[in-house]
Amino acid sequence: MAAGVTVRPFGRLADGREVDEYTLDNGRGLRLRAINLGGIVTAIECPDREGRHANVVLGFDDLAGYAAPHPHFGTLVGRYANRIARARFELDGETHQLVPNDGPNALHGGAEGFGRRWWAIEPLPPVGDTAAGIVLRLTSEDGDGHYPGRLDVEVRYTLGTDDTWRIDYQAVTSRATVLNLTHHGYFNLAGGGTAMDHHLALASSRYLEIDAALIPRGMALVAGTPFDFREAQPIGARIRTAHPQLLAAGGYDHCFVIDRPGRHGLARAATLEDPRSGRCLDIETTEPGLQFYSGNFLDGRLGGRGGCAYRQGDAVCLETQHFPDAPNRPEFPSTVLRPGEVFRSSTVHRFRTAG
Repeated sequence: MAAGVTVRPFGRLADGREVDEYTLDNGRGLRLRAINLGGIVTAIECPDREGRHANVVLGFDDLAGYAAPHPHFGTLVGRYANRIARARFELDGETHQLVPNDGPNALHGGAEGFGRRWWAIEPLPPVGDTAAGIVLRLTSEDGDGHYPGRLDVEVRYTLGTDDTWRIDYQAVTSRATVLNLTHHGYFNLAGGGTAMDHHLALASSRYLEIDAALIPRGMALVAGTPFDFREAQPIGARIRTAHPQLLAAGGYDHCFVIDRPGRHGLARAATLEDPRSGRCLDIETTEPGLQFYSGNFLDGRLGGRGGCAYRQGDAVCLETQHFPDAPNRPEFPSTVLRPGEVFRSSTVHRFRTAG
């Protein structure tokens, strides 16, 4: 395929709305497919060291799979990515009670978060080093999910001629609110099988310890623990260690604090490598944290693409974001957005091969 964007029908939702699939191609072997429902990235196709292509994200064959309940495969997540304790927060003296959907807590914006919404999508013209792109738009009304403020959100997916996939987020609000946006891709750079033999490096000397409900209880040093990925480690090498934090989450499901050289701009966050295929993924972000999730809740009961059953460890999520429960933790970087301000965030995924 030549560089650019093509569109094909993908199905129709129960309410009659049509869903299209947009294919972005950078003309060098990197392709990304996305749909209106949830802004979901249904596929990322890239070559291995021998030039053989594979889809490196988990998903489904058709719209029915994405329209049914699933663990956020490829979705845009909002209004608030990750967890808010007790599904409530106080802002400017007013308490906002959200809808709990993770025990007593609110997770990923609630049961009807942004990953369940229909996003308007338009192709973008190629500009400079951008070979292909789309812009996704969504309006979340005041009180949506019990969050304050009408929120207008714009997200751009662009593929670069340097084999990068960049996500740029922008949002404005009519009332003071809290906001934490991310993308929830499940990566398996081998294109199938387990991801536990992938090597992961994280630019983090600290992470957030969690309680039994997966709510942060404070920061801890990674040194001397199974959470030390400052040098690349096989993901599965220490995941069965009887460390209290691994036992609490059933694996890795923790926010890592990115060691940023400065307060602003893109900073290195992670490198993921599959030694067998040679595929590598480098991630840079403007966000302060990265949620590393090892697919702990994939239990084999969910049928995925090609009729396979997704099992624990079949993929990993590397979600760039602000910290969980930040609206209730004044010591964490603020997630408050006020009228007249513009929320901006960027994350760059660079695909390459090693060896």
